[in-house]
Amino acid sequence: MSDNKFDLYDFDKTVYPVDSETVFLFYCILHRPYLILITPWLLLNLILFFLGFGDQFKGRCFSFLRFVDGEKMAKKFWKNQKKNIYPIFEPQNRKRPVVVCSASPEFFLKPICEEYGVHTLIATRMNPKTGKIDGFNCKDKQKPLRLAETLPDAEFINVYSDSLKNDIHIFELGKRCFHAQKGVLTEMSIEEIRNKVKK
Repeated sequence: MSDNKFDLYDFDKTVYPVDSETVFLFYCILHRPYLILITPWLLLNLILFFLGFGDQFKGRCFSFLRFVDGEKMAKKFWKNQKKNIYPIFEPQNRKRPVVVCSASPEFFLKPICEEYGVHTLIATRMNPKTGKIDGFNCKDKQKPLRLAETLPDAEFINVYSDSLKNDIHIFELGKRCFHAQKGVLTEMSIEEIRNKVKK
């Protein structure tokens, strides 16, 4: 097996059913009830982020990390949530080393990626003590830039994502493309993906 051949996975809604970082936010509020005091601020910024007002609002969503041990909470979260990871991501169902490229925070995905034997994790660089983002949110066009920066010689065989539109930039990197929907994979050509995105 060549050392530079990988399969490339998005994470949220691809191998995990929903947006994991949002679930983590509510998990922390549930397990650290004192965070309820800043919940209105967190929810306002969460809404503004999902409405597309900018990456800075994502960092503000994670400002609660100033009041919890984020890395410890992430480990506890995934200990409880790994049962929800789709079988397509189980190590025994993978043929080659895996790269995960995700918009979720790197510190947050690190425990589950380590447990699942991921070769390389590329995700949003975030300070786990403050929630401040270092650089840009790892999404859309940022993904191939980060991949080229981290693994300049990598060859991606299979690429998996739930979002044809948001992840067309990483689909373009693969030899084969798989649209992931609720844990079910549908192979598509890059031409099919381009046509659907244009509509």
